[in-house]
Amino acid sequence: MKRKYKTIKLSLATSCVALLMAGFSSCGKKDANSPGVEFMPDMYRSPSLEYYSVHTVDGDTINNAMKPASGSVARGYLPYAYPNTPEGYEKAGLNLHNPFNADLYRADFEKEGEILFSKFCIHCHGAAGAGDGKVSAKLPGPPPAYDGPLKNLPEGKIFHSITYGKGTMGSHASQLTQEERWKLVYYVQKLQGPKVAPTDSLKVVAPR
Repeated sequence: MKRKYKTIKLSLATSCVALLMAGFSSCGKKDANSPGVEFMPDMYRSPSLEYYSVHTVDGDTINNAMKPASGSVARGYLPYAYPNTPEGYEKAGLNLHNPFNADLYRADFEKEGEILFSKFCIHCHGAAGAGDGKVSAKLPGPPPAYDGPLKNLPEGKIFHSITYGKGTMGSHASQLTQEERWKLVYYVQKLQGPKVAPTDSLKVVAPR
């Protein structure tokens, strides 16, 4: 009698498990690609909100991040007055100068500029700025040497090139602050060595 009771109990348990499995496997079968019941769906179906998107929260439609007000300037940022044009490049060479006093900042800025150069520039320009970096061999043409064709390039054009990019070099404005770009300028000038000619003899005729 006890054995028969145990057999019936085991059969009932097996039937319940079978029914549960059948129920789980049959859920969501309206879609052939549906996995049925999802176990912990938030592990791969993220409930987080996307940035700069519109969402409905408690019946209110809102943006989960607000964009800066039009015309506002970020703290610590100075607007750059020279456009990314050939004329802007020439004007920067004539009129743009390092705002950090050379006597006070040059030694420290050259050291910090060397660190930045090793992170952002050495791959193309090489350790000595000779245009022999590991990446330059794969470019259409290696960058000119700082103590060669670029020896007399003025500081304004160097800063402008770092800001907007020049030739095959892309812009670094999103990666380096304006102060860091000026630090790079100090170090590039060190690689240029002493000037042997006027920094820039080109004149820009202002549009009438």
